[in-house]
Amino acid sequence: MGRWEPDARGRLAKAALELYSERGYEQTTVAEIAGRAGLTERTFFRHYADKREVLFSGSAEMREVFVQGVAGAPRSATPVDALVAGLDAVSGMFAGRREFARERQAVITATTELRERELIKLASIAAALTDALRGRGMAESGASLLAEAGVAVFKVGFERWVAAGEERELSQLTRESLAELKAVTAGGRIG
Repeated sequence: MGRWEPDARGRLAKAALELYSERGYEQTTVAEIAGRAGLTERTFFRHYADKREVLFSGSAEMREVFVQGVAGAPRSATPVDALVAGLDAVSGMFAGRREFARERQAVITATTELRERELIKLASIAAALTDALRGRGMAESGASLLAEAGVAVFKVGFERWVAAGEERELSQLTRESLAELKAVTAGGRIG
């Protein structure tokens, strides 16, 4: 594959994920990623700050979609319904990407540094959701609590979605996770 061919960013991401899966994140170098993609290290650094960012480059977009889903919910929506709108919006980003997400999650789960980076990403999303909920008129403490719960609901739904053999849509799994949270907080029991 020549260096002039299109989608260098996508080729780098694909090569990185393949190498991380084969060799492990820590054992893979930027030079190896670039070489597998048929590109130079210089090209790699035009697209990504470091080899970790290959796995997290969509974080800002994910945060924005989640926040816009919450902010764009009808004014008459309850805070939880606004959160559901955000969950549905962010779930839509993953349509057709389950296999990539499974591979990515396996790499992250296997590496402490990447698990820490994932937690930072989720904390950033929670902070942005808190602001969006405050923008809808919620008090700080309630907005923060609901935002953190929303991130937890997404995280649990996502983990179920990437599990081997799972075929349901991410939006269905996040809604089920939210229903379980509601049942638990109301004193109910979960299967």
